[in-house]
Amino acid sequence: MPSLDDYPKIAAGKVRELHAVDDDHLLLVASDRISAYDFVLESPIPDKGRILTAMSVFWFELLGDLVPNHLVAWDDDRIPAEVRGRALIVKRLAMLPVEAVARGYLAGSGTVDYTRTGKVCGIELPDGLVEGSRLPEPIYTPATKAPLGEHDENIDFAATVEEIGRERAEQVRDLTLAVYRRAAEHARGHGIILADTKFEFGVRDDVIVLGDEVLTPDSSRYWPEETYAPGKAQPSFDKQYVRDWLTGPDSGWDRHGSTPPPPLPDDVVESTRARYVEAYERITGRKFADWIG
Repeated sequence: MPSLDDYPKIAAGKVRELHAVDDDHLLLVASDRISAYDFVLESPIPDKGRILTAMSVFWFELLGDLVPNHLVAWDDDRIPAEVRGRALIVKRLAMLPVEAVARGYLAGSGTVDYTRTGKVCGIELPDGLVEGSRLPEPIYTPATKAPLGEHDENIDFAATVEEIGRERAEQVRDLTLAVYRRAAEHARGHGIILADTKFEFGVRDDVIVLGDEVLTPDSSRYWPEETYAPGKAQPSFDKQYVRDWLTGPDSGWDRHGSTPPPPLPDDVVESTRARYVEAYERITGRKFADWIG
């Protein structure tokens, strides 16, 4: 079995690292790092990389009839032992320079945009919506892919046409909404609301392919249905718990300063891990303890 050193590292993000396997395949490794407000935090979340990988595998399998994806293997002799359970063998793609975002509810930057303009990414929405409102129908709100350490910026559909051409832009929009609808329906059947999510697509043999991670708590906003109440921020299964602690009175951190965030307390780390595990187990119907690794 190879070691990770046998595969040259070709890229690294806040959470994931990409290694070359051969001319046709890459090794996508998810770490336990967690980021917030454009900082990678000092405190990792145990098992986070394995949870993200397990969740992606589940969704790639469930969505395979809607859109091709880059997944080749997750339990394979080519995967080094030191990253087994948190790494995927994937196909190389020519990635498109657009974050494909679908929203079914008003939250996050969408709320800010709507409050200011009555629109989200140029899409007119009804009056009277509040934080957490369900939208009349899901909307496609793309964003730019910002360099590491910078914010993605919401853009309108016309900007994606300029970036990748009308045909590709329409394909990405339609696939994004189709995948969101399928995933939201599945999640709702398990007592979880998929408020919004972002996808990354690439091209291989002139076909659009779903890549990167998919529908994980890092790339999606998941809310427990049993506590859903529009008009306020919703409890979530993502890293919002970490963000809330960082911006709360106990952290002592100034979000708008230049000092990196402090280490997370043990209880925040443990609670965050528990939220990720619960999201995985409720959505998939599987036990995280049964995942490989």
